[in-house]
Amino acid sequence: MRHATTLATFPYLAGTARALEAVPGAASEIRILAAGGQSGESIQQGYINPFTARTGIKVVREDITSTPLGKLRAMVESGRIDAVLLEIGGAGLAQAVALNLVQPLRWNEVEPAPMFPEARHSHGLGYQYYSLAPTWRSDAKAIADWRDFWDVQKFPGRRSLPDVPYLSLPIALLADGVAPQDLYPIDLNRAFASLARIKSHVAVWWASGAQAPQLMADNEVQYAAAFSGRVVGNPRYGTTFNQALLNLSYLVIPRGAADNHRIAANRLLREFTLPQNQAEAAKVVAYTGNSPALDELLPKDRLHQFPTTRENRARQVLPNDAYWQANALSVEKRWQQFKLGL
Repeated sequence: MRHATTLATFPYLAGTARALEAVPGAASEIRILAAGGQSGESIQQGYINPFTARTGIKVVREDITSTPLGKLRAMVESGRIDAVLLEIGGAGLAQAVALNLVQPLRWNEVEPAPMFPEARHSHGLGYQYYSLAPTWRSDAKAIADWRDFWDVQKFPGRRSLPDVPYLSLPIALLADGVAPQDLYPIDLNRAFASLARIKSHVAVWWASGAQAPQLMADNEVQYAAAFSGRVVGNPRYGTTFNQALLNLSYLVIPRGAADNHRIAANRLLREFTLPQNQAEAAKVVAYTGNSPALDELLPKDRLHQFPTTRENRARQVLPNDAYWQANALSVEKRWQQFKLGL
């Protein structure tokens, strides 16, 4: 059962139900590059469709076929900005800011509804929360946290971890007993020492979120760090939000984007802050948006499956954007050196 959304419940929605809302100075058509699959469909259903219905502005959504940071860099350095919004992960955003590839957001133009503070980044709007969680095959012994994940004697089996330092380094420290509040600044020596202890049991360092559940389904690994939306509710897997990494996908505006495209993009970004839109998106994939009011709009029998519900949010660990913005490039260099020894 879902709770009805009314303008009285969310007073900041007043005026959004008009048939057509003019956006002075805005382009009549914009393009967005975002993740494909269910995530892309959730963007279309939850945000783009209501935006176009209200404003008449056409939004062309295309899947990212290369790495988001690489595509962003190619656009900016060539001066051919063929998309005004681009989806990028937290690690990519940190590097994009360091490389001066994205514009600071003009939040006064976005006019967001209330949102979780970490989603309101200076250079990006965090629109979708996703959790990287300890996960196991249903026929493997259940684990409770990353320390269990590291305990190959008590929980035997092959592992899979992400080929992403932004994700694997915090996991390694949590597995080594570091308290969540003490993760940052990252103790790189301790983190890499922790990874060294388990690397011989890591069969695959995955590069795509789709790999982890597939590796478990094929029984190539029995335990994996997996994105919750790909495994929750599937009887083939067990997972826990305990010590999961609560991450954000951001939408950014490339440096050099035309003003009329930026104006339209900022109005679209507002759609990503409205809880009723986020509830529609959550019908497509079990990820959640940035509104603190979203719990009341989600199906009660599935609250345990979503990353930002009150129960699950409190059990997870958020990244430190300031740390990654200052250190992303140097950490990446050390990560590549670590991989040479695998």
